[in-house]
Amino acid sequence: MTALQSVQTLELRREVRRFLSEERARGTVLGRPDSWLTGWHPEFSRRLAERGWVGMALPKEYGGGGLGFLARVVVIEELLAAGAPVSAHWVADRQAAPSILNHGSEEQKKRFLPAIAEGRCFFSIGMSEEQAGSDLASVQTRAERVAGGWRLTGTKKWTGGAHCNDYAIVLARTSEHEDRHQGLSQFIVDLRAPGVRVEPIRLLTGEHTFNYFHLDGVEVPDGMLLGKEGDGWAQVTGELAFERSGPERYLSTFPLLVAVVRELSDKAATADQQVRLGALMARLYAVRQLSLGVAAALDEGRPADVQAALVKDLGTRLEGELVHEVRRILPVAADAGATPGTYPELLALALLHTPAYTLRGGTNEILRGIITRAVEHKEQQS
Repeated sequence: MTALQSVQTLELRREVRRFLSEERARGTVLGRPDSWLTGWHPEFSRRLAERGWVGMALPKEYGGGGLGFLARVVVIEELLAAGAPVSAHWVADRQAAPSILNHGSEEQKKRFLPAIAEGRCFFSIGMSEEQAGSDLASVQTRAERVAGGWRLTGTKKWTGGAHCNDYAIVLARTSEHEDRHQGLSQFIVDLRAPGVRVEPIRLLTGEHTFNYFHLDGVEVPDGMLLGKEGDGWAQVTGELAFERSGPERYLSTFPLLVAVVRELSDKAATADQQVRLGALMARLYAVRQLSLGVAAALDEGRPADVQAALVKDLGTRLEGELVHEVRRILPVAADAGATPGTYPELLALALLHTPAYTLRGGTNEILRGIITRAVEHKEQQS
């Protein structure tokens, strides 16, 4: 990074922090853990878009900022650290937009990308199924040819935001092959189309974020096939690099760490508390550097799926361990009924979200297999 880029980055951070301060005064930003998953606030997303902070990595010709992934990281780090409600536009900005940019037709790019950048078009992910979570190649959703398009039948699971978003990018099988990774395709599905049925899956907190997403003979026109028929597996694996490598994979519980530091600032922290806090900060710094490396690779057009898997594995384990470590640093009773934003209330919320950290985006056990195979392949080549 050049000196000029460093100055621009610092000013961008200051600008985002000023904006967040204004939003706190409005009561919009509440410092919630996991805000990128559960903080659905479309008006807030549109205010971000008005400042050019949605679609930052998209080319200007499609309504984006043309600033690249590293600039986007600067903004989302600040948003996540503050616990801002960004889930409405999150998937659209993080992976639907890059996927459409990379694989979509010109018509799809002109239709969806400017709308995403303006914060008025929101997407869900239609990948996982009951028996096809991390093993996406075993998806059972089928797409069969009909006049003018395709008919999709099947059920997706863990489809976040399907009850309130506009579209989902759905992975479906379009032909049978001995190799399960062949014959898969992606489709852009209107979430309000006839035959779409959404069934809620509630979190331990009672929050409605995830869903079963039923496709009961949903007809999708040819123009909504994303990329080429049969290229779905390559497209999905490339898309996962965007999903697994961002700051949300290590900053989901950062607001809780901020709350602990705030509590300790009012009293003299012990040597043990300081050491434990220092260890957490060191781990955060290390994972952040890995994540920045993936963003740089994406800016340069280099593949980063293995590095993204490493970020997701290390980052999500840290998120959960941070929750348990802060309880050792400052033992209190977690209390979901405490004053919103206080340490006991944030601790209760983070604890209830903890089981999901290492599951979503691909289980860590599967990701370690990806990493191991890549290391073995490199050793064989050397």
